[in-house]
Amino acid sequence: MPLIHGLHRRNLRGDLLGGITAAVVALPLALAFGNAALGPGGAIYGLYGAIVAGFLAALFGGTPAQVSGPTGPMSVTVAGVVSSLAAVGVSTDLNAGELLPLVMAAVVLGGLFEALLGVLRLGRYITLVPYSVVSGFMSGIGFIILVLQIGPFLGISTRGGVLSSLDGLIAGFQPNPAAIAVGLMTLAVVFLTPARIRQWVPSPLLALLLVTPLSLVLFNDERLQSMGLEAITRIGDIPEAGLRIQVPNFTQYLPELLRAGVVLALLGAIDSLLTSLVADNITQTRHNSNRELIGQGLANAAAGFFTGLPGAGATMRTVININSGGQTPISGMTHSLALLVVLLGAGPLASKIPTALLAGILIKVGLDIIDWGFLFRAHRLSGKTAFLMYSVLLMTVFWDLIWGVLIGMFIANLLTVDSITQVQLENIEADNPLDHDRPNQHTSDLNEEEQDQFDQCHGGVMLFSLRGPLSFGAAKGISDRMGLVENYKVLILDISNVPHLGVTATLAIERMVQEAKTNDRQAYVTGATGKVEKRLKQFGVGNLLPNRLEALHQANLLINNGQE
Repeated sequence: MPLIHGLHRRNLRGDLLGGITAAVVALPLALAFGNAALGPGGAIYGLYGAIVAGFLAALFGGTPAQVSGPTGPMSVTVAGVVSSLAAVGVSTDLNAGELLPLVMAAVVLGGLFEALLGVLRLGRYITLVPYSVVSGFMSGIGFIILVLQIGPFLGISTRGGVLSSLDGLIAGFQPNPAAIAVGLMTLAVVFLTPARIRQWVPSPLLALLLVTPLSLVLFNDERLQSMGLEAITRIGDIPEAGLRIQVPNFTQYLPELLRAGVVLALLGAIDSLLTSLVADNITQTRHNSNRELIGQGLANAAAGFFTGLPGAGATMRTVININSGGQTPISGMTHSLALLVVLLGAGPLASKIPTALLAGILIKVGLDIIDWGFLFRAHRLSGKTAFLMYSVLLMTVFWDLIWGVLIGMFIANLLTVDSITQVQLENIEADNPLDHDRPNQHTSDLNEEEQDQFDQCHGGVMLFSLRGPLSFGAAKGISDRMGLVENYKVLILDISNVPHLGVTATLAIERMVQEAKTNDRQAYVTGATGKVEKRLKQFGVGNLLPNRLEALHQANLLINNGQE
């Protein structure tokens, strides 16, 4: 296995162009996500995460053309970590120096847990999340981003999760007109920029380049003070040390940090692998899910040591990278190196960016994340699907991200099992109508020789056919027909069309065979092969015959000659 998955130099020009283009898109988003996750002064840590996590995820990941970095779901989760630490008494002021080492400890733990998911080869299971759950979860993330950005957009200081932010808005509702003006200008740029311009300059970057200098001219501190208005909040000075290793604090609040690490790992895994599927669809390739988790986990663990936000596969940046020519990990690494150049050369300029501008960019991101199409038509497709999707959405917004997904998956699996069970029971009913007096024998699928043997038994044979994979749901249909055995001299249980047999269904078959013996009836099981035959033998089910004809022949001898 090569050290770098999908690496080659045959597409160097496309990879360099794709990486630089992705970096242009990533710059304003990384700053916005940092500010959303950590509050005032946190924007630069989003950029650190994009540089470190983006480079290492491309280097060690399993999706060659994927570009990684801070994303909406991950930034929302980090904001939740900040809220949980604040609840136990940790100061949320980054300048106090207490919060950041603890958050980064959670980031490191999350990265290690995510890598462990890949080592345990659990990647393929994460992509089995039903679409209704994914849609509800992602829409919930979008709504969380929108709620959290209302305060910065209005120039009101808010912290914490959805409910805390709403409480803060209501308690201190004093909008800043200058901040609102900056936010509205940003929204105008990101929504109204013509497509022909967006092809060359992404609208978030254009907003950054246009609105920041306008805010310095129109809403500088002196002018606002002369008008009796409050100054607008800006990102502030970037730490002079820049990108450097800092040891996180693992010695305090370990239970909270471990829980946060698990949430970051699961969310990062889901976020990344969903983006990997998008990349596969565009490039017509196939990613390595377990390797992707290991690469993303190592990247996030390293980002924590560089005080960077955790990252995941970023859908918009990945799509832009691919459409710009990127095909290999070189493009993802180029994206990070380009951001590093920006960090080293444009730090003083970045400090002047208004937080209301970043809020405007994130409002656009939140609206894009919400699955509007499915949100408005889910009820027309299926009532159960709509209920599941809306439930996950509400749990995600108002309760907990991961519990929303886990409960949603549990409910989805119950609905799926119920659907499969109904199909299995319908098959059993179609093949074996339930009539306690004497069921109709459906023998249309018997060949001529089998039909001849069956007719010679003069109605003394109960031919019970099963088909398709049988889970525990099929046990009910089998159990319902146990009492019919006493009406016949021979039970023939045909499972030649059963490729899989669950434990509960196997127990039901065993009980049916035992019921026949209890009533002094003979029972034959036919057509079992492979794993199905092995499982029946493990349960001690005897009289296994290779085919239905042999069973009918034995039944004919027993009924007409009194022989077994």
